[in-house]
Amino acid sequence: MSELIQTILDSEEKSDLRSFISQLRQKEQNYLLRNDILNEYSEYCTKFEKPETFYTSSHLSKLIYYTQEIIQEDSNLCFIIRSKIASQEVYRLTADLDVESMTVQELLDLRDRFVNKFHPQDGDLLELDFGPFYDYTPVIRDPKNIGKGVQFLNRYLSSQLFQDPKQWLESLFNFLRLHHYNGVQLLINDRIQSQQQLSQQVKKAINFVSDRPNYEPYEQLRLQLQTMGFEPGWGNTASRVRDTLDILDELIDSPDPQTLEAFISRVPMIFRIVLVSAHGWFGQEGVLGRPDTGGQVVYVLDQAKNLEKQLQEDAILAGLEGLNVQPKVIILTRLIPNSDGTLCNQRLEKVHGTENAWILRVPLREFNPNMTQNWISRFEFWPYLETFAIDSERELLAEFQGTPDLIVGNYTDGNLVAFLLARRMKITQCNIAHALEKSKYLFSNLYWQDLEDKYHFSLQFTADLIAMNAANFVISSTYQEIIGKADSVGQYESYKCFTMPELYHVVNGIELFSPKFNVVPPGVNENAYFPYTRSEDRVECDRSRIDEMLFTLEDPSQIFGKLDDPHKRPIFSMARLDRIKNMTGLAECFGQSKELQEHCNLILIAGKLRVEESDDNEERDEIVKLYHIIDEYNLHGKIRWLGVRLSKNDSGEVYRVIADHQGIFVQPALFEAFGLTILEAMISGLPTFATQFGGPLEIIQNKVNGFYINPTHLEETAQRILEFVNKCEENPQYWSVVSQQAIDRVYSTYTWKIHTTKLLSLARIYGFWNFTSKEKREDLLRYLESLFYLIYKPRAQALLEQHKYR
Repeated sequence: MSELIQTILDSEEKSDLRSFISQLRQKEQNYLLRNDILNEYSEYCTKFEKPETFYTSSHLSKLIYYTQEIIQEDSNLCFIIRSKIASQEVYRLTADLDVESMTVQELLDLRDRFVNKFHPQDGDLLELDFGPFYDYTPVIRDPKNIGKGVQFLNRYLSSQLFQDPKQWLESLFNFLRLHHYNGVQLLINDRIQSQQQLSQQVKKAINFVSDRPNYEPYEQLRLQLQTMGFEPGWGNTASRVRDTLDILDELIDSPDPQTLEAFISRVPMIFRIVLVSAHGWFGQEGVLGRPDTGGQVVYVLDQAKNLEKQLQEDAILAGLEGLNVQPKVIILTRLIPNSDGTLCNQRLEKVHGTENAWILRVPLREFNPNMTQNWISRFEFWPYLETFAIDSERELLAEFQGTPDLIVGNYTDGNLVAFLLARRMKITQCNIAHALEKSKYLFSNLYWQDLEDKYHFSLQFTADLIAMNAANFVISSTYQEIIGKADSVGQYESYKCFTMPELYHVVNGIELFSPKFNVVPPGVNENAYFPYTRSEDRVECDRSRIDEMLFTLEDPSQIFGKLDDPHKRPIFSMARLDRIKNMTGLAECFGQSKELQEHCNLILIAGKLRVEESDDNEERDEIVKLYHIIDEYNLHGKIRWLGVRLSKNDSGEVYRVIADHQGIFVQPALFEAFGLTILEAMISGLPTFATQFGGPLEIIQNKVNGFYINPTHLEETAQRILEFVNKCEENPQYWSVVSQQAIDRVYSTYTWKIHTTKLLSLARIYGFWNFTSKEKREDLLRYLESLFYLIYKPRAQALLEQHKYR
């Protein structure tokens, strides 16, 4: 990038660069983000009547395109340039247009100065650098392979097997000896004493099973295989046993990535799984729409059901039916004594439609009953996590009658609890972020002290750093969740380098090229959410009830607004009522477009209707704002706002009833990590308009099976929706075409079967990798423990002191 800058300085464009910088200096804004920079450049080109080729193809336009931030300090400008995904360069441009490269430390100091929090006379600030801990681990080279960690890891491990076969086969042999279920040895027994003997006995066993009928049950082969050194776990029929042994034989003789993955994926090593979802109201009924309670609850419940189902199928295929194997999945969450009519005060609750999946609720310790007996905001939850983890360990060991095989954290608090439990129980840890708040709240790290009383970001961001570095593997729903795209920074990428002024500097917060990252999108519950055209699966009385609720029912306790013309095409949205979900932004967009109001009604299912009914600060603010917008734009008769809590089946029927009316679904979030409601709407057959900020970019193929919107540009969003509505009125088949393509997109890519198969394959591969490299992780884990006890815990205890007096 320095070459590009030098090219500009050596060309006629130098004067343009000087003029552009002069324009920036005249602005009051001294910290510009990418959109600000692009707008300023567009204004400059318009003002000086620059030709289109200059605006799009000049060297200066290229520099502007790659610049993520510009910070002005005195007469100098700092350019933070991201010319490649997952990397940045920083340059200082002086008043004389001299160019100086800046280090990460200099950039962080500059940011501290920007907020007047730079105090070099008081000594240096703590620097956090995780880079050295990744020096001994394999690292992906090509950015396009980020998120495909397991494929890379398979290649790396198989190459190690090839280069040093004796050591790695010894590791594989010891790994196979580990596995048992309730005290019963699996895979190999003491008759096989070495890897050389393992190789010999595998060939002998292959010869034996090759002479047996393909479908002969394992139980009829068991005794003979045991005398050769093989215990249950190889397969349920002679052909399955032979296939598994063939794969192992090939792996021993000529290892390659595909063979390694194929074999490890068959190893019966996971029977007990913990899914940690600590905050919010976690339940199966009457909770969705409450504060901090939305897509994550749906995700974890569906994941639990499908993981149990996949574990059962895997156990049968492995030939473990004779051992009475009963896989178990536990969702670990907090117990809320004052449960407001929900089952959140019930210690143990079976997950509907499962045999052995449970919600285990562990109470918080009684520090102050006014806090711990009630719902606690996810932003205030931090002081309770360590003792919650300690108490949960005891409960989990009792419920499982042993140690779990895998723990999966969800969101920052769940991921931190997963770290604490995995460390104590020495098990494989998986993280799922769902949303990293640092990406959602602009400048939240830079101004953390101003936001601390409300959000406590110092605790959250520290917990994120600990958990994401501790995890054996990380699941993201999209590629861009990790490292963004060409013109935007990814959620995890935002943790690479940042300052928490007066607390610490992060010079290298996460290795984005680590093979721990894997893209595994979730599925959608196909029992509750299915196409509106499947009339044979719909219940007519439910359809009529939901139709009345959405369009005509008068119930002031939970419905606001009466439609003048219920037959207009409905624009529908459903989400929590908070700032980021931006339901008020959609209402304002609708309010500003008289033309849209002529063609459509707006129907919102969001939060509560009255301020006094809400305990959440953001929700209360949004309630007030939504009423103000309705009055300001006189939307009475054109909007319905439902403050209802729906069961999953009713939620599915809501989408389908909107589709019956040839409506559309709009997801207007300012940022969305993934977007389960988008999948639910699309599989129901609703043409969907979704935010261009975040995961929806990978779900929707623009103008094919849905549409992108920029929710900060209200007029443009209204126009985009209006164009679709007009096109549908001109050609009634157009709505049906987009509807069917939306349905097809979900069925082809986003199913829970795909998700759980891949997740369990990852867990096995990373379990093997963890076993072979665990000694090399201890220094990292000690470093993370230091951060927990020296930074996180004192701040959490200080917050706890505040909670004692509430």
